[in-house]
Amino acid sequence: MSQDRLDASLDIDRRSTLEIVHIIQEQDALVAPAVAAEAEKIAHAVDEIANRMHHGGRMFYVGAGTSGRIAMLDAAELPPTFGIDHSLVRVIMAGGEHAFFAAAEGAEDDEDAAIAAIEQDVVADDAVVGIAASGTTPYTVAAIRKANMIGALTVGITSIPGSPLAQEADIAITPEVGPEVIMGSSRMKSGTAQKLVLNTISTAVMIRLGHVYSNLMIDMPATNDKLRNRAVRMVELAADVPRATAVQALRDASGSVRLATVIAKKRVTAEEAKALLRGRKLREVLESA
Repeated sequence: MSQDRLDASLDIDRRSTLEIVHIIQEQDALVAPAVAAEAEKIAHAVDEIANRMHHGGRMFYVGAGTSGRIAMLDAAELPPTFGIDHSLVRVIMAGGEHAFFAAAEGAEDDEDAAIAAIEQDVVADDAVVGIAASGTTPYTVAAIRKANMIGALTVGITSIPGSPLAQEADIAITPEVGPEVIMGSSRMKSGTAQKLVLNTISTAVMIRLGHVYSNLMIDMPATNDKLRNRAVRMVELAADVPRATAVQALRDASGSVRLATVIAKKRVTAEEAKALLRGRKLREVLESA
């Protein structure tokens, strides 16, 4: 996050409401290209994280303040979207769980707490993603440094190339978004960049791990009427069958889209479908003779 002042917003407090909105939107439009410029490094991180998780590792996000809350939002969405266990993607937050809901800004300086959190939970097979707009947050930098010592994969997401976080991480992702509309307010452009990067990393990792077929969330838990209807539609599309067939297949599969797709497409029982899927991705099963 640049500490420079943005010329376009120097008199923002004197502008009309519409002008304020335009200034913010014009700056927001610069974020996506800055993130796109980091595509190769993001892809590298995805492949390395997916490889760790494929072999039993987990992914940890580490952050303080805004960065930690953005990380928590991403992590919280993964189990209901991709059906993974909550323990596979976790957040280490400066100040602990309380800081997700209330400011605990002093906690970001507590390097000892960061080191202790890493020592308690992280092993060499894991991946640790540190997030800090400035790249200087002591808590996050200390956590990444300790994770490196343990042998875990480390990724740094920061708006400042060459910052301590970028230097410590195995893979540094550094979208340069420029000065914030309100100086120092990293919840704005820097926060948006972090959300875009985390969306891409976590979604792409889930795809690499086989939780997506085509563009369908085949491991989504169908826990309410809306999601059950969505599950039926996904089986219809994945197996290319009528709705009635998809509904029956989902009943036979106890709500599993992945299993129901095989039942409907291959015209097999639930037990036969489980046997076909054992150790294989859905696409391999559907495209096999």
